[in-house]
Amino acid sequence: MRSARPPGLLVLAVLGLHLWLGREVDRIHDGWRQDQVAPMPPRLQVEFVRELVMTAPLPSRPAPRPLAPRSTTRAAAGPAQQPAPVELPASAPEAQEAAPVAVAEAASMPAELPVVASAASAVGPDEPGPEWPLSTRLSYVLTGYYRGPLDGSAQVEWLRQGRDYQVHLDVDLGLISRRMSSQGVLTPDGISPQRYDEQTKLVLMDPRRANLQFLGSEVQLANGQREPVPRGAQDSASQFVHLTWLFLTGREPLLAGRSVHFPLVLPRRQYAWRYDVVGEETVHTPMGPVASWHLKPAPVAAGGDLLAEVWLAPSLQYLPVRILIRQDAETHLDLVLKRVPLQAAPESTDSPIPRRVAR
Repeated sequence: MRSARPPGLLVLAVLGLHLWLGREVDRIHDGWRQDQVAPMPPRLQVEFVRELVMTAPLPSRPAPRPLAPRSTTRAAAGPAQQPAPVELPASAPEAQEAAPVAVAEAASMPAELPVVASAASAVGPDEPGPEWPLSTRLSYVLTGYYRGPLDGSAQVEWLRQGRDYQVHLDVDLGLISRRMSSQGVLTPDGISPQRYDEQTKLVLMDPRRANLQFLGSEVQLANGQREPVPRGAQDSASQFVHLTWLFLTGREPLLAGRSVHFPLVLPRRQYAWRYDVVGEETVHTPMGPVASWHLKPAPVAAGGDLLAEVWLAPSLQYLPVRILIRQDAETHLDLVLKRVPLQAAPESTDSPIPRRVAR
């Protein structure tokens, strides 16, 4: 009879695999300036007080901005503050007349759809407006494959206080973990990142860090090189909330066969990114089946860069119910929402920033 493998050998084998992963991390990060990376910024302090109420989604149609914040500052900005017109497919002429219908639907929808709408009356000039999701925490079950099955957990936190925001994506595989963080401001044109940080921690090894700095019309990549950056560029973490915002506000209609375009800056290089809308799909989660829209990236990333497919749930404010991250044909991480997301109170109590009182 063959003897069982001693537990100690199994532990050493697992540890050896993770140490080898660490060398791969070093190889992928080769050229990143570890000694000049500023410390990661502290997280915004937010208290999550309630579960997000799942609701029946409205039909996905292009619409104006019925939830735009009302302030004299934005009114004075005029047409420059308006979103770019949505290009509609020739095969859907009825969509050209959808805007008035969408306005009527938005006016009649319940307060919890989306939850952000309930804060409309409390928005002040210093805050981004009710069209932005409240601070939200999403917890995921993580599975994957890298020379063998992987199991773990992941969490996404979308945090905002006034016009400041942070997005944190934390992945935990036990002996190895990674944090991806975006920080910046909210504008009438969407998310505007100011910095992106990526940290990989392997047991028995020092953390490996990467940092992007958005400097107006330029971006400083992880290796210190500066390049011109197009307006509206997103980073690895902010892109998911950017997609949520586009669909939540009706700036982009969710229709199978359409595409969403924006510049994407990854630690090594920039892309003219495109997500193709594959269609409606059901994601089976630990809390039950959730209807979603599947978006798949069109470009092929260069060596070392990651591709992320995303499934957005209209019943959960178009937040990602599933994220599939691929490095190559065999290496991937699959994040599936584990429980109903948690949210903070409306911005009026969510932010320590003093509010202006209307006179």
